[in-house]
Amino acid sequence: MEFRLRKAVVDDVAALRALIDRSVRGLQAGDYSASQIEESLRSVYGVDTQLIADGTYFVVESGDVIVGCGGWSKRKTLYGGDQFSAREDSLLDPACDAAKIRAFFVDPEWARRGIGAMLLEACEGAAIEAGFRRLEMGATLTGVAFYRAKGYRCAEEIGVAMPNGESLPIIRMWKSVE
Repeated sequence: MEFRLRKAVVDDVAALRALIDRSVRGLQAGDYSASQIEESLRSVYGVDTQLIADGTYFVVESGDVIVGCGGWSKRKTLYGGDQFSAREDSLLDPACDAAKIRAFFVDPEWARRGIGAMLLEACEGAAIEAGFRRLEMGATLTGVAFYRAKGYRCAEEIGVAMPNGESLPIIRMWKSVE
């Protein structure tokens, strides 16, 4: 199977929204309740157009179909799409801050084919090239095993408060790349 990695563009937003919905509903059902999934799609997960504007968000295509997406950020926001209210978009200092690995989603029909690894390698490489020596993320429960296998360590569990009163558990993870 041949995949192509490229930077996301604004014209991808509609396809990315659909991919994120499929990914969350299809791959996270074993770790989160149906109500957590639906509310997270409304209030937390989604396209972060700041990543696209910064040129730090990638898509993986098979033919002309986007089958995965993920990025890294030089901004303080750890997780969440445009609709997430707790955003911190100020810039990080590569000398003392960790770049953020952000918004990884794979189409369930294309899972476990190396797409996440391809995205992570591109993001790590770009962050290192930008001068960062540490990386961190807010991983879903579903993603923890993958990121551990890639050398990330768990730091803490974070409960993301959602408007419906539920909490969405995510795990802050980190990796040194010195």
